[in-house]
Amino acid sequence: MEFLQWLASQSALVFLFVAVALGYFAGKLKIGNFVLGGIAGTLIVGVILGQVGVTIDTAVKDVFFALFIYAVGYQGGPQFFQALSLKSLNQLLSAGVMCVLGLLTVLAFAWGFDLDRGTAAGLAAGGLTQSAIIGTAGETIQKLSVSSDLKSVMETNIAVGYAVCYIFGSIGPIIMVTWFFPTIMRWDIRKEAIKLAEKMSGGSTALEPGQFNAAQRIDTRFFELKADSEWIGQAIAKLDTAFDNLAVEAILRSGQEVDLNGSDVLKAGDVVALTGLVNALEVQPNSWGTETQAPTGYRLVLENRDIVLTNPDYAGNKLQGIHDHTKSNALRDVFVTGVRRMGRNLPLLPDLEIHKGDELQLTGSPHDLNQVQKAIGYPISAAAVTDFIFFGIGMTLGLLLGLIEFKIGGVPVTVGSGGGCLLSGLLFGWLRSTHPRYAALPTGAVNFLRDFGLAVFVGVVGISAGPQVLTTLQEQGLSLFLFGIGVTLIPQVIGFYFSYYVLRIQNPIEALACVAGGRSANPAFAALLGKAGNATPVVTFTVTYAVANVLLTLWGPLIVGLVSTNPAQ
Repeated sequence: MEFLQWLASQSALVFLFVAVALGYFAGKLKIGNFVLGGIAGTLIVGVILGQVGVTIDTAVKDVFFALFIYAVGYQGGPQFFQALSLKSLNQLLSAGVMCVLGLLTVLAFAWGFDLDRGTAAGLAAGGLTQSAIIGTAGETIQKLSVSSDLKSVMETNIAVGYAVCYIFGSIGPIIMVTWFFPTIMRWDIRKEAIKLAEKMSGGSTALEPGQFNAAQRIDTRFFELKADSEWIGQAIAKLDTAFDNLAVEAILRSGQEVDLNGSDVLKAGDVVALTGLVNALEVQPNSWGTETQAPTGYRLVLENRDIVLTNPDYAGNKLQGIHDHTKSNALRDVFVTGVRRMGRNLPLLPDLEIHKGDELQLTGSPHDLNQVQKAIGYPISAAAVTDFIFFGIGMTLGLLLGLIEFKIGGVPVTVGSGGGCLLSGLLFGWLRSTHPRYAALPTGAVNFLRDFGLAVFVGVVGISAGPQVLTTLQEQGLSLFLFGIGVTLIPQVIGFYFSYYVLRIQNPIEALACVAGGRSANPAFAALLGKAGNATPVVTFTVTYAVANVLLTLWGPLIVGLVSTNPAQ
């Protein structure tokens, strides 16, 4: 113990990184289908290490929380503003109602049981599983006109409330989404996911777990023109435009490539290199060509390229109609092989609606991809270097927004640097999606800032609160746990039935995804994906999750402003 105390006095940051490492290790341990998660694990380990009496400069906590919350806003910016459109109005309202119900439930417990501001904020952070509330509420508490000792107690109570309520806050939505609501409504999640996939694919049969659609694989094959083919004597350029679902990559004559744009005509024995879906390659060429091998030593270079959609002409259109929105012939020779939104893979189905900021994976020749890229957006590889000018401006703007002060019930309240950086991140993330020359922040950098920033923040919170946590747990542990159950379950039940009967979100998969997204419940979403067996819940989840991330984060200052300080605590 003496050694640990000596180490704490010499290098307190050692304890911080130990908390992160051990916290993420503990967060990976599974109990059934439940995983604690790295953030909650880091907080708990931090509390344990804090018993030694470690002191870490609070500026460390503030800086990393600001970085975390800016990254959250930046990553969700394009989808958040997309969610504000009329097309997503019912899902937007569903998420908003769920978040407001969460706030009202927390306030009801706080007022009804005389909870102090810190405990109420911790109850919200854990019961609603929104770690960012710890930061935004803590910042607001520091601006209150109360003693420093009382501030310290309330900040400790935030950590305690979060730790006590988080476990059921994570498990509860899993139970509700995968068992309770489906049982009450008599839904078979897997069957409903298959139906939705069939609807989005124009009625084609959806697949069972373990199956895959070989027809969606892209392949390149070589076909030798038959002597009696109707293409003999036809212009080469005409062949290239003859197929909607196949791309002519090259024509070889005596082992040498023929200019596709030249005036030459096709001859018997010419070898045509075609790229396309496997089912198309197996049907169409058989009438005019015989499959053969590529000439020895011949190389045909194709490329997979990820492009972020920024062109408004494409946004809001379905995947099957994407070819109709460009004058580039090259798009006919490029294949969409993947779509990602907010880091999640979307179902590659014809009726999938494409949004600004979506990442499209395209497959084709580098020449064709270069042409298509200009029409659609910008390649992700173009953002390999962070634009530190706009990053600095964004952080500065966020911190300045955090200084704006207003009063709730006579109590001075600000959104704080956390709320300010969240709003700034949303703005600059949207700016990047619409004007790709500005505000570049690579996906890897965003993920690092988000995950490491939050891990460091909760690690410092846990270590700082450590000495007082055990006492508070003994006094409030059981009652807090029961309050957390109420905060977790009540908004979901009311929100689900409101969305189903009032907002008319009645497709089972969409209704359940609204619950998971409106609660910002990643574990519940992962469980729903597992039950669905396909990616159909992703589309609705991303809309509601983007809205909930913003609203729940902003609840921190509101809770502090609306809850009275209990002098006894």
